[in-house]
Amino acid sequence: MRVIVVDDQTAVREGLVTSLETMQGVEVVGSASDGEEAVELVAAVSPEVVLMDLRMPRMDGVEATRRIRADHPETQVVVLTTFADDESIVGALRAGAIGYLTKDAGRDHIRRALEAAASGQAVLDPAVQTRLVEVATLPATGAGNGPLPDGLTEREAEVLRLIAAGRSNAEIGRELFVSEATVKTHVNRIFAKTGSRDRPQAIAYAHRRGLVG
Repeated sequence: MRVIVVDDQTAVREGLVTSLETMQGVEVVGSASDGEEAVELVAAVSPEVVLMDLRMPRMDGVEATRRIRADHPETQVVVLTTFADDESIVGALRAGAIGYLTKDAGRDHIRRALEAAASGQAVLDPAVQTRLVEVATLPATGAGNGPLPDGLTEREAEVLRLIAAGRSNAEIGRELFVSEATVKTHVNRIFAKTGSRDRPQAIAYAHRRGLVG
């Protein structure tokens, strides 16, 4: 797995590079001190995953993520930052980040997040999952404007928004006046269409695609 590290703090950046270089199957192919350098470096070395800080000079991590994902969709971005506020989390996910970790994440957690990202799977810090559920609103901002992504139906999008709002299958069934078995069918279809293995990944997808507020 080819990885680059982006962080404006030299000690943090070098420490991450050193740690990643000891991980089996991980090759650090470069590092950058801000978003502009990151965008240029991705174009030059084509990594599979970028480990991205958010608050940096010249170009922040959200804008760098947006540009990288637009120009190099084969490169995934995992955010690693000290910030877990709503604006940072949702901004990064909507820019295209597939993972979001805080800097107290352990070495094994970072390794698992990189491996998951390389295979197209989302990984979120538990605190981030909690915040995403708390900020999810119904109806979503912009919901219903334009076609839904990945072949989702209106009912599946509705179920996904309820998942993002922290509802259980039983609660979704009561709210939509359908059986729990029907909800499970919708959930399975949502997972299949969005490439999600579980509810946290589906929640991340919903925020990345702007299906919740």
